[in-house]
Amino acid sequence: MIFIDPPFWPAHGTVFSHLISDTSVAELHAFAAANGVAERAFDLDHYDVPERLYLDLMAAGAVPISGKELARILVASGLRIKAKYRVKSVSTVLELRWNALMPRQPGLGAELLGRWSEPHRHYHSATHLLAVLEALDALTGHQTPRPVALAAWFHDAVYNGTAADEEDSAVLAQARLNKLLSVDETAEVGRLVRLTATHSPATGDIAGHLLCDADLAILGGEPQAYSRYVSGVRRDYAHVSEGDFAKGRAAVVRQLLALQPLFHTAKGKELWAARAQENLSRELSAILTP
Repeated sequence: MIFIDPPFWPAHGTVFSHLISDTSVAELHAFAAANGVAERAFDLDHYDVPERLYLDLMAAGAVPISGKELARILVASGLRIKAKYRVKSVSTVLELRWNALMPRQPGLGAELLGRWSEPHRHYHSATHLLAVLEALDALTGHQTPRPVALAAWFHDAVYNGTAADEEDSAVLAQARLNKLLSVDETAEVGRLVRLTATHSPATGDIAGHLLCDADLAILGGEPQAYSRYVSGVRRDYAHVSEGDFAKGRAAVVRQLLALQPLFHTAKGKELWAARAQENLSRELSAILTP
């Protein structure tokens, strides 16, 4: 069901309401698109809608409730996004993380953060970068080796939704780090970035295991988090027709299900493996069901 609170929040010369779903982000996107709500108005778990749309959205089926009740429903739905994952907070957290990792290179950090914040990104965004870094923290006890952390920063630094993205990101990493790190460390960052194209590190590749497990951690997320991931990926490929996307996505899900193992570290298997199999199998079944 779709809910809306009264227009109250001031910005840009008007006041705004919040539009949410208690079921899924996909339902929310579909309702918004069908009723003239701009895609840019989406803020991770809700749409900010101007007062002029309030009555029209109610007429279209949005249930009017108080702001307090809307917040309660959103939390209860499991769709609520924590404050630290919102754009402004994410940028602040990532800036602090970069400065701790490479304290003498604020300019490079700003460039990377700018890349991760490009407007065409939905899943492959700064929020994903922070999630990967936090997954590495979980895997290493906050002792992530520098090449692995840098590879996380660079692994989708170039993102155009093409098969060349990983290679282009690796080339960018090596170009930017060439004069900042040793030759060996720079090469290692590039190697790790390239691994994210297949997520198939060799046996004994500890650094590769860490990065690949962290990058795929979302697969083992709670069902609502996984649903947001799938929705974000679909929006990243909005230029692809529904039929072509379903065909391509099914191939990706099958490839992930075929990875043996899907997670390589003992901690990754413990944290994410079982739920990942459930999430992927459920998604594939939904794609294949007419």
